[in-house]
Amino acid sequence: QVQLVESGGGLVQAGGSLRLSCAASGRIFSLNDMGWYRQAPGKQRDLVADITSGGSTNYADSVKGRFTISRDNVKNTVYLQMNSLEPEDTAVYYCHANLRTSWYNPFSDYWGQGTQVTVSS
Repeated sequence: QVQLVESGGGLVQAGGSLRLSCAASGRIFSLNDMGWYRQAPGKQRDLVADITSGGSTNYADSVKGRFTISRDNVKNTVYLQMNSLEPEDTAVYYCHANLRTSWYNPFSDYWGQGTQVTVSS
């Protein structure tokens, strides 16, 4: 019953900004790292940024200085603030979470449905 619901994607001009959000809901016993991945047509899904439960962050080199990942542990929500967007950022962005639903289940990976981000030149 765990769900990751994403929002905030859309069409933006180069140089513009978007903020993505992803809320995890359902039976969540322990929520570890959360992150954002993206996939363009014909390409593999790559990590954009992730963040641990304690707030440590990691970014792909291509987005450092432009994107900021954050999370709200009360709301079980992760955000991705995207500034200075470039056409190369165009992709479907997927929310990811590593969690377990109880002590008796292993940690597993969950994915959102994806949200389209299109940056026009």
